[in-house]
Amino acid sequence: MTASPDPPDPADPQTRWTRPVVLFIIAAFGSAGGVMGIGVVLGLHVYDLTRREFDLGLIGIAQFAPSLVLVLLTGSVADRYDRARVFAISGFGQAAAVSALAWYAATAPTSATPIFGLVLLFGIARAFTTSVQGPLMADMVPREQLPWLIPRRTLITRVSGITGPVLAGTLYEISPAWSYICVAAFLALAGVAGSLIPRGAPLHRPDVTGATTSRLHEALEGWRFMRRSPVLYGAITIDLFAVLFGGAVALLPALAEDRLGVDGTGVGILRGAGGLGAGLAAIVLARRPITRHVGKSLIASVAVFGAGTMALGITRHFAVALVAMLVLSAADGLSVYIRQALVPLVTPRAKLGRVSALSSVSIGASNELGAFESGVAGELLGSSRAIVLGGVATLVVAGAYAALFPVLRDFDRFPANPPEQDEDRQPARSS
Repeated sequence: MTASPDPPDPADPQTRWTRPVVLFIIAAFGSAGGVMGIGVVLGLHVYDLTRREFDLGLIGIAQFAPSLVLVLLTGSVADRYDRARVFAISGFGQAAAVSALAWYAATAPTSATPIFGLVLLFGIARAFTTSVQGPLMADMVPREQLPWLIPRRTLITRVSGITGPVLAGTLYEISPAWSYICVAAFLALAGVAGSLIPRGAPLHRPDVTGATTSRLHEALEGWRFMRRSPVLYGAITIDLFAVLFGGAVALLPALAEDRLGVDGTGVGILRGAGGLGAGLAAIVLARRPITRHVGKSLIASVAVFGAGTMALGITRHFAVALVAMLVLSAADGLSVYIRQALVPLVTPRAKLGRVSALSSVSIGASNELGAFESGVAGELLGSSRAIVLGGVATLVVAGAYAALFPVLRDFDRFPANPPEQDEDRQPARSS
């Protein structure tokens, strides 16, 4: 009689770096590089065509609106269907929309209107990626290993967050069409890698097919659960308000040209510095994960983000702007780490897609509506004053949550394991 083999050791790097995990990391690399790159090329292209900061804000609205309108659908899809396949199809859809933008750019256009239409199509495909990516990551490893996976995934995506913008900004000086083609290649890579994740590879695939509630009731379960969890609700909303007011990145094309005196390559380098700052934060978190004072760390990161935004708006020196982007992006990386770890660790598995969809809409609202708010403020006040004002508002948000949200402020440790079913429990405060 032969002895049964020992079970895999979760601490073994080979156990963690499985084929599905590697493919997921590659897919996340392509997706992040494409999204960061498209932010550079769209801003440059539209600003060159219209010369209006307001139109930079409209880009954010066009990207965000589909996520808001489709949030109930995308959340249910993330819980009902194979998440890797949804991710792959969404990646190919985004690549197709950006390829159409490349074709339009090659026609030497004089109007930005068709660009906004194609960005809406891009946003529809993107809505499914943002809803499914977090739950798919949680499927890749046991939940107790998420603090190991999150900073490594973040580090890889921040590397692409550097290369994507720098490549897109540099190629834009040659031709906007080539810049769009570069972005489409990143997104196609995400689609290919996602499609290669084996069926059944994730450790858990939610099964809600036997649910007896209506589709609308089912879709709203994510919202109901989030509202019953004050820590989760606070963590998501503080990010929403902070980046809503501190959406300085949308004004980088105008700030770089009018105040810093740099071209598209400089914009790409600034965006790349943002990726580098978040990547450095990921390296630190990979070596020393947060184990205590989670709530205070989240609020402090928002305050540092606001201070970095103010410095970016005040300076006229490119080097200082680079440092400001590094600092504010590192702070944002810390807040993203906390939120990405918190959502799957307090949410029942069967509701994770719907809660993640709401979280992604919050992120989209903060980023894209923040871009719109910055565009309007930039049109009225100028890019520099708008960015400084946004940084001040972000500091006010951090102070308000510290004073008015004691449940979040005093939240100490991540839960060890998520509830398997919704038992109407709240994550307890630890001391």
